[in-house]
Formats: sequence, C-alpha cells, structure tokens
Amino acid sequence: MSDVDAIHALVQKRHQLKTEIAKIIVGQDDVIDQIVLSIFSGGHALLVGVPGLAKTLMVNTLAQALGLDFKRIQFTPDLMPSDILGSEILDENRQFKFIKGPIFSNIILADEINRTPPKTQAALLEAMQERSVTIAGHNYKLALPYFVLATQNPIEQEGTYPLPEAQLDRFMFAIKLDYPSFLEEIQVVKNTTSEVKLVVNPLFTAAEIIQYQQLIRRIPVADNVIEYAVTLVSKTRPNNVLSTDYIKNYLDWGAGPRASQNLIIAAKANAAFQGKFSPDIEDVKAVATGILRHRIIKNYKADAEGISEEMIIAKLL
Repeated sequence: MSDVDAIHALVQKRHQLKTEIAKIIVGQDDVIDQIVLSIFSGGHALLVGVPGLAKTLMVNTLAQALGLDFKRIQFTPDLMPSDILGSEILDENRQFKFIKGPIFSNIILADEINRTPPKTQAALLEAMQERSVTIAGHNYKLALPYFVLATQNPIEQEGTYPLPEAQLDRFMFAIKLDYPSFLEEIQVVKNTTSEVKLVVNPLFTAAEIIQYQQLIRRIPVADNVIEYAVTLVSKTRPNNVLSTDYIKNYLDWGAGPRASQNLIIAAKANAAFQGKFSPDIEDVKAVATGILRHRIIKNYKADAEGISEEMIIAKLL
C-alpha cells in the first residue's frame, strides 16, 4: 500500500474507531481525539479530571477497539517500584525467575499517579522514554506500541506527590476531562442501568498501529510550519526576545524543545486524520493547548488574577 492509500485508509479507520468507542463512551470527543492522537504519534498522555468520569472505562474501551493489551495500575503511597515493574523469585529448582509486572502491556493506565512517592513515579520514566525496563541488571524490552495514560485528581491534593517537571515533560498531552453535559449524562445513565451488553470490535493489530506511527513520521512538513511551532514555543519563555510583556508578567518558565518536537509530530497525526498529506499552521494550533498546558509554569500574579494556562496559550496563538 502506498503512503497516499495508507492515509486514506487511516481516515476511514479513525471514523470506525470513534464509532466503536461511542458504543460505550458518551461524548468526550475532544478527549478521545487527543488520546488517539497521542497513540498514533507514539506519545503518552496525562488525564486530569475529577473521580467518576469513566477514565478507566474510556481507556479500556480504547484498548479493545485498538486490539491492544490493557493494564490498570492503582498508584498508592505504599506502592513500590517492583509492584509495577516485576521482581525476581526463586523457583522450585532454586533458580531465579523474573515475574513480569503490570507495566508489561501495550496500554497502561497509571491511575492517580501523583498518589505514589517519587521512587515509584521514577520507575515509569525509563519505560516511557526508552520503552524498556532494567531490573537486577537485566534489560527487558516492552512490547510495542507502548502507551502510558496517567490520571490526576485536581481536587484532593493532600498526601500527594506532585510530578516533577522532568516527568511531566515526558507526557505529550495534558488532557482536561470535564463533566458531561446534561443530555450526555442522561444517555450515560440510560446505558449503564440496563441489561444491554455492547461489544467493542478490535479494528487494528499492534503491527498495524506501528506501521501507522511510522507513516506519520514520514509525512513531510514545510519549513514555515516548523518555524511557526518553534516560534510558538519560544514565545512561552519569559527571557526570550520573542516573548511579550503578557508572558513576562504571568509566566515563570516556558516550554522546552520537546514541546516543539511534539507539536510537529502531533500536527502530522492531526493532518493525517483529516486526510491531508502535510500539516499546516492550523494543525499546529489544533494541538497546541494540550501540548503546552503542562509545560508552562505560571507565577503568583497569574494565580492571583485568575489567569489560566489555557488563557495564556490562547494569547500566543
């Protein structure tokens, strides 16, 4: 199949994917779009939302529709790195045998990642960046595609361990999950209080998703689009010559080079999903909020005046 035909096929498959997910998940189109963008771009996502908004169900449904393995890890203050990575045990022949932990899956839901201490949070770092884990001196490769969706509860912050900036930067998207609308909530209640069991059909294989990830990487990008993305990221840095007084007033720190890379890769995926063969500036704008939201750090003045990250990013676009 040529790359042109593959992009046409991807557009059709994405529509089918959304139809399958809609069997179980009501609404939340923007959230699902950004998660799917992350997966096909080869990135990870941080989902911020209050409890009870079906985050686990959403990821489980997505994993089924993509034909991938799914594991959920509930992060707690007493969770140890070996609980997620796995550990070596003595078998009946008195030989050490490695028992794989839940991190060995295609899609990992790291539930309430800020509930666990930094030592355990750091256990995810190598897996997210290198797609491998090192245990007792042995390196184990993870099955591809590999995708981490971590959740955070924005309400309860007592007894939590905020993610370090280095780990936040490894998440391609930070996605905000809001309450459903009135009509959507009515539909949710109807769907979940009846006997009807809906089946989600797998539309992809792991090999197909990897091929589509490689296809997206091959999509050409015009220099002016790359320059726009890099300029946009540079404007978030208060000490940069391109930054405005507004940024200098409200931001302490801006986004790093990984933000520029992610903007371009996500713009390529967004263009491919629309059936385009090269991304334009509108594709960069479409993904900018989710990619920059967790990479800019507001100062006390922005907090005092009720200025949100989204408002700051909107000023830059």
